[in-house]
Amino acid sequence: MPVVIVTDSSSRLPASLMSKYGILQVPLHVALDDGTEYLEGVDDIPTDVVSTPNVTTSGASLADLRSAYERALEISDGDGVVAVHMSRRLSGTWSAARLASDALDGEVRVVDSRSVGVSLGLTTMAAVQAAQAGGERDDVYEAAVRAGATAESLLCVQNLDNLRHSGRLSATGHILGSALSIKPILHMADGVLALRERHRTMTKAISKMVDTIVELADGEPVTVGVQHCQNPALASEVLDSVVSRLDDVPSTLTVDLGQVLGTHVGPGAVGVALAHGLDPITF
Repeated sequence: MPVVIVTDSSSRLPASLMSKYGILQVPLHVALDDGTEYLEGVDDIPTDVVSTPNVTTSGASLADLRSAYERALEISDGDGVVAVHMSRRLSGTWSAARLASDALDGEVRVVDSRSVGVSLGLTTMAAVQAAQAGGERDDVYEAAVRAGATAESLLCVQNLDNLRHSGRLSATGHILGSALSIKPILHMADGVLALRERHRTMTKAISKMVDTIVELADGEPVTVGVQHCQNPALASEVLDSVVSRLDDVPSTLTVDLGQVLGTHVGPGAVGVALAHGLDPITF
C-alpha cells in the first residue's frame, strides 16, 4: 500500500480527509489548573478553554508518537512511514517524534513542517498526494519538506495577550502589537510566529492580510487554507475575498484552530495559508 502519513492534531485536518487517506493523528494536550487534562481530537474539550486563564498546552507525548508510528508501520506493510509535524521551534513534538523514530530504528522519517495549523495540514496533504502517486518513503519525505519550505502563512489576532502568556511571541512583539489597540498581522518566519505588520483596526489588518496573500501567490496556482478561532463568519468572508482575487485555486480548506492552538491565539483570530504545487484536494 502507499506510504502511511502521520501528523499531529495541530494540523487541523478534517476527519473526512484523515479517514479517506488513512492519515494517523497524534493528539496534543490541554491541561486546566484543576489538574484536568484533555487529548485534542480524542476528548470532548470545552470550547471556552481558549478564554480560560491558566490553561496550558503541551505537545504530543513520546508514548503516543511511538504508538502511532508502530501502528503506521504495521499498516504500511513495508512501504514506509512519513510523519509531518508542527515546527520544532513551536513545540517539543518534533523532538519527541525524532526520539520515537530512533527507537524504531529510524524507520519513520520525521518532517519539520516549519509551520502549524492549516499550513501544517496542507504540508501533510502534500505528503499524502506524493504517497498516493506511488512515491517511495524518501520521495514522500522530500515532497513534504518542499511544501513546508514554500508555504506562506499569515494570521490576524484580536490582541497578543494569549501569545504573550504562552511565550509564543516575544515581549517586544506584545508591546508593539498592543500599543494604542493596534491589531497585528503575524506570519511564520523560519519556523516561529513573528510580528509582520500593525494596523489600527481589525478591518484594516484583515484587508492588508488579504492583499499580502494575493501578492505572495504571485499569479501561480495555489491551494488556499483559512483558519480561525471561533470566528467562522469572518473566515468565510476572508476565503471569498482571497479566492475572488486569485486566478487559479485548485482547492480550499477552512478549519477551526481548535482548543490547543486557540489557547495561544485567542478568540476571533483569522489566518490564511498558501500551498504551492498541490493537486485538488478531494474530501
